Amino acid sequence: MNDGLVEYLTGNLDRYLADLRVLAGIDSGSDDKQGVDAVVDWLQRRLAADGFRIERDRQEQRGDNLIARRFGSGTTRILLLGHADTVYARGTAATRPVRIDGDRLLGPGTCDMKAGILSGVYALNALIDAGWDDFAEVALLVVSDEETAPRASVSLLEREGARHDVVLTLEAARENGDIVSARKGVRWFSAEATGRSAHAGVEPEKGCSATLALAHFIVAANQLNGLKAGMTVNTGAIEGGGSPSIVVERARARFDLRAWTDADLDELEVAFRALSLRPFVPGVMFDVNLEPGSNCPAMPRTDGVRQLEQIAVEIAADLGFVLRGAATGGASDISYAGSGGTPGLDGLGPIGGLDHGPDEYILRSSIVPRQVLLARLLVAIGERGSWKRINA
Repeated sequence: MNDGLVEYLTGNLDRYLADLRVLAGIDSGSDDKQGVDAVVDWLQRRLAADGFRIERDRQEQRGDNLIARRFGSGTTRILLLGHADTVYARGTAATRPVRIDGDRLLGPGTCDMKAGILSGVYALNALIDAGWDDFAEVALLVVSDEETAPRASVSLLEREGARHDVVLTLEAARENGDIVSARKGVRWFSAEATGRSAHAGVEPEKGCSATLALAHFIVAANQLNGLKAGMTVNTGAIEGGGSPSIVVERARARFDLRAWTDADLDELEVAFRALSLRPFVPGVMFDVNLEPGSNCPAMPRTDGVRQLEQIAVEIAADLGFVLRGAATGGASDISYAGSGGTPGLDGLGPIGGLDHGPDEYILRSSIVPRQVLLARLLVAIGERGSWKRINA
């Protein structure tokens, strides 16, 4: 089958590139339901024609989510993940169509992550063409709101992750070719300080400055960085104040907390919330809240993940390139899909980089090798046949 996979995917590279131009040519920002649905429509037509059973999770505000399922004669259930939304506004695709610059294919959403979704489709097509059916179910879940918050697809990701044995995410590989085998958990908080206003010149002693208290809070929060290895706190937007002649009554800041495990993130949250009890400025009170939809679990490098990583590394070596698993602080859909204990890998799309910017790209030379890697990984997972709750 291996030689057949290379031949099939190499022979279909031009068709893949043409499909990528079509998908990257559709504006599909997270708030653009019409555009995201157009991408989902295209995928639905293609996957239905390839013999997949289609389920459409319709949304009123965001684009629809898509699940395409195929059933075989084996015992393993494998879930592939992708997202149809991008960060780009309507009109971007027309001004920046896919173009070639040496080995780079540049265009909005190429790296993040239309090239990866297409790689999943083509890898599955190659296996189907070769007669592969050593699986109980292989499904492709494409969600519509990965790039925004709050999210409507979290419960769908959790449910589908729990009903499958392995989760593979089609995000692009790192710029150095690494796949992802661990991700930090993340939570966003707001901290609002409430004091008392007064005239800063006539009677400042009657005021309680919320901005001064918030400044102390921010400094103290920054000191939580490195409380344990991997724990980070970052201050985002700061709001409050007006005229310099007024002692400020209210001020607010937003914070990003991350850690390698959910337990460490819980510990960091406790320490962060405790800051609100400190008497930074007498008369100023703090209200600390977790922002809705911002709680993304960690993806730890469990035994199951390590076994999947080793299989992928060995396949890559057989294909003639070096592959490594990497840990990253960024969040991903696999964090939700794997939160119930299902092992998985991320970054199985083509090599790419500079996401969310004008020079976003994938490497043309990486497309076929990464498709073959994904296809052979699917075969190996199916042959293993005993993944469920390997982390338990």
